[in-house]
Order: sequence, then structure tokens, then C-alpha cells
Amino acid sequence: MGEQGGDRGAYFSIHPYQGKKDLLSKLPVRLRGYKPWLPPDWRIVVLADCDADECRQLKTMVEGIARREGFFTRATPDGQGAFTVVTRLAIEELEAWFFGDVEAIAAAYRGVPPSLSKRQSFRDPDRIAGGTWEALERVLQRAGHHLGGLNKIIAARDISAHMEPGRNRSRSFQVFRDGLRSLADAGVTTGSEPAGRSTSG
Repeated sequence: MGEQGGDRGAYFSIHPYQGKKDLLSKLPVRLRGYKPWLPPDWRIVVLADCDADECRQLKTMVEGIARREGFFTRATPDGQGAFTVVTRLAIEELEAWFFGDVEAIAAAYRGVPPSLSKRQSFRDPDRIAGGTWEALERVLQRAGHHLGGLNKIIAARDISAHMEPGRNRSRSFQVFRDGLRSLADAGVTTGSEPAGRSTSG
């Protein structure tokens, strides 16, 4: 857990979990611990993918946990529109966000064509058939990388170093990005609760 400065003067810390099951089981305890002392200008962002879950159901579960622990959410704020918890989902899998910025993949891995995003199967990063991490593995292996199998942690670190949020074509990433920007513009401090996966370390 480390505090870092953002480019708009915002600060955040990240708390990864070992997948959605771990997140959903531990989130109530963490929120309960935050409740007595959390400053009013702090926000909690819960990030998870919905590769195997129906997204609306998963979001409802997270929002329900937050409300049971006494927090208002962005989807269900208080009477004045105030909230503390924001739930954001990566549609399909987090790797879809990498395909939303093919330029970053190409910059990280020589041999990956920057024109990849123009191919029919990759035009909508959130709707890549057959699984996004499997598609990423195939793309990288064709370019001569990760031949022994995709190392998600290394790939995530390599690609994210080149990502530009403003050009990402993934709709779920855009919603996440714009949500964080709105929090930063409002001058709040963010604690992020991602469902830990091999892509997030």
C-alpha cells in the first residue's frame, strides 16, 4: 500500500486481492474498518473484471456490500448526491483495456502491428471473442514473445508503461478513466480496491 501523487494533485493507494471471490469476501471487513475514520473528501473505487459473471449482478453485489457497511455509492448517493464508493468493471477481462490501446502493445513488444486495432476481431476491445487474455497471448506469440505462455504480470507491466489513457478505445476503460478524472477534478483522495489478478500483480 503506497500513496502516490497524481498529475492533478490527487493521491491514491491500491489494495489488490486474489480475484473477485477474495475481494467480495474481504471487502465488508475493509469497509467496516474505514467507516469510523475515513475523511469526507476520500473516495473508494472498487475495480473488478466480469469475465465469467454477469456484470450487472457483480456490480449489484459490490454496491450491496457498500450499503450494508453504511456507505453511499455513486449509483445510490445520499439525498444531496454525495457518495463514497465507486464501482467500476472491466468488461470481459482487464486485458481488453490493453487491446483498447494497441499502440501501447506495439511499443512494448516489437513485431506487434500497430494496425491490429483495424482488424474486425479487434475493433471493439470489450467484445473480443474467445477470451481477451487468450487473444493477447496469441498476438504476442505470433510476434515472438511469451513463447512459453503468457506471463500476465510481465505483460501488464510492459504494456501499461506505454498506455495513454486519452486514446484508449475500450468503453469500459473510458468509463473508469472518466470516473477517476471526475473524482480528481472534485479534489478527492482515492483508495482503489482492485480484485487482484495476475495482471495487477
